[in-house]
Amino acid sequence: MMEDLEKRAIFLAAICGQTYAQFSNTDGSFIVPLNYSVRDTIKAKSITSVWERFGFILESQQEIIIAFRGTSSKTNWISDMIASQKSFKYIKEDCLTHRGFTDIYSSARGRIIAELAKLSPLKTLYITGHSLGAALATLCAIDIAANTAFCFPILFTYGSPRVGDPAFAKAFTKYVRNSYRSANLFDVVTHAPPTVYKLPKREKKYYYSHVHTLSSQRFQNGSVGANHVISSYFAALSKLQPQFTELMCSSNPGFCPVLETSTQE
Repeated sequence: MMEDLEKRAIFLAAICGQTYAQFSNTDGSFIVPLNYSVRDTIKAKSITSVWERFGFILESQQEIIIAFRGTSSKTNWISDMIASQKSFKYIKEDCLTHRGFTDIYSSARGRIIAELAKLSPLKTLYITGHSLGAALATLCAIDIAANTAFCFPILFTYGSPRVGDPAFAKAFTKYVRNSYRSANLFDVVTHAPPTVYKLPKREKKYYYSHVHTLSSQRFQNGSVGANHVISSYFAALSKLQPQFTELMCSSNPGFCPVLETSTQE
């Protein structure tokens, strides 16, 4: 069981790497792994209100993958985004989520739900994302579990910030039974927003909690960015199953992230 989880974590980390390729390439192209096909491109309105490619939906004979990208900007995007909270309206429980993350997800939601409705709920659904994409994937997983025929999505995230308040984290546990949050102890993004967040010059406080289940990593690559990029997570996870990783990478040229020191933040 653990071996299967490790292999899945490695594979989906590579998938997350391709969300950045999709965004960076002018034509939106990226490497699709063997036996998968592209069902749709996810487009969302960024924090600057520009419509951008934010990931994709893949399908194989047995499964469906929804993958979200983080932001490729070099800015400190968590503080740039609106870290106040708003009501998360897609579940009946009363809870609050990060306003910036929720607005981006909401802009993409309709098309994602519509595309899923065309696919078989008998297939296993994986949802994944890195960085900001991890936050979007977390919101997507609870929404889909609550509101579609895909009642048991499996979530894998990498370098995720906190997404919502303690009530959201509690509700998430109820809806999303299988969730694996890979977090490097030296990745500053995984420690943000703080558990108690106060807007500058305002008295109001917002409370944040991580969702389950933590899969702790420990690597230091020399800089804030290098401790966070998806290639660093992929490299660390690959050490758990090196033979599997080597076969996967050789079977899918260009699919696997190359260890880098630039800062996808």
